[in-house]
Amino acid sequence: MTERLSDVTTGTDTTEVGRESDPAAQSRDPYDATSRQTTEGTVYTVTGGDWDEVVAEAAGDERIVMNLGPQHPSTHGVLRLVLELEGETVTQARSVIGYLHTGIEKNCEYRNWTQGVTFVTRMDYLAPLHNEAAYCLAVEKLLGVEAPARAQTIRVMLMELNRISSHLVALATGGMELGALTGMTAGFREREEVLHLLEFLTGLRMNHAYIRPGGLAQDIPVDAPQRIREFIKVMDSRLPDYDKLLTGQPIWRNRLAGIGYLPVDACLALGVTGPILRSAGLPWDLRKVQPYSGYENYEFEVPTSTEADSFARYRLRLAEIHESLKIVKQAVDRLEPGPVMVDDAKIAWPAQLTIGADGMGNSLEHVRKIMGQSMESLIHHFKLVTEGFQVPAGQVYVPIESPRGELGYHLVSDGGTRPMRVHVREPSFVNLQSMPAMCEGGMVADVIASVASIDPVMGGCDR
Repeated sequence: MTERLSDVTTGTDTTEVGRESDPAAQSRDPYDATSRQTTEGTVYTVTGGDWDEVVAEAAGDERIVMNLGPQHPSTHGVLRLVLELEGETVTQARSVIGYLHTGIEKNCEYRNWTQGVTFVTRMDYLAPLHNEAAYCLAVEKLLGVEAPARAQTIRVMLMELNRISSHLVALATGGMELGALTGMTAGFREREEVLHLLEFLTGLRMNHAYIRPGGLAQDIPVDAPQRIREFIKVMDSRLPDYDKLLTGQPIWRNRLAGIGYLPVDACLALGVTGPILRSAGLPWDLRKVQPYSGYENYEFEVPTSTEADSFARYRLRLAEIHESLKIVKQAVDRLEPGPVMVDDAKIAWPAQLTIGADGMGNSLEHVRKIMGQSMESLIHHFKLVTEGFQVPAGQVYVPIESPRGELGYHLVSDGGTRPMRVHVREPSFVNLQSMPAMCEGGMVADVIASVASIDPVMGGCDR
């Protein structure tokens, strides 16, 4: 009975004899993926060859090879670190990514230009509005259009609110990973304030799809300035608590100071940007050096440090929250009445539609117009929604400053209604290269602090 067992789900002989009965299996390269025939076709089994190699290299030594993640609360969800240890010292560290791969770039190539927004907003899910803004700026550059002034001001305001919420998550999760649980509860408490405000402004807490090519999906509510000013008061009253709770706390300082050191030359060699680069002393911020969306008209500082360690990155993110609040205040004061979408009927969808009383569908007035009064309007509406607008052939690269560094969109158009190629220069992916340089030679407990200071979001890294 046990000589020829069969897998009841696939009808495949899974015994040793059955597995190797295939002649091709006898001459198979040991590094090839193994395969088996099922009723659904050939199924390939891909194993972690890197793990086998690492273990083989360490055999016979006093080294320990350890998997940290991907199922680990301190590796940002789905990041796998393979560490070689001598005692508690990390001799070699490598990252394994791809556990959250979603194929967003390729998906964008099978949707029209407006629908692409709903995909890119899900990449770096802690900074969705930055992804939307960068993507739309790239599409607008191909189209040769510029969003109206009011739309640009609202975009800046939303991006800075999003930067605040992202940095709060970095502080909160970093605190959780190092045992400062009150820091976690405080960080997420303040983030909720931001998300409530974003929901009020855009309709959703995250994955907004609110910034569209040509402007915005719709205008913000009438009483938005008042709500934003109330939020700023709350944040101004609560932010000093972080200095009392963490900055001056000796255990927190000892866990971060001198840990994850990465000087400016190493940052430049690895392409690292954002708070990591600024913590090494280089004031590189695209909002200042390559302004976009009118950032040149706002007054704010670019915080820097020269310590180049995890504690410096923590303090920088806290300082950047204060600077973002300054920009939000200025943006509210700069808001002036006006359109929030370009005045081009071949692009402006759906901002020129009148929203229904439920805030979701179209109003009866708009439906009457396109359904009962103008056949041309109905045809145009149908084609614009189903096919989308055409974008002139060409390619562009547009970078912006996301909470993690340079977020750039490289779009290629062949003149059609959907992108020919979408590629994203994602800062989490690039910055993660610095992990071995920060961790090797240090203690295994300090790996957690170093990775937390990088603040990678694996949705953006794997995308």
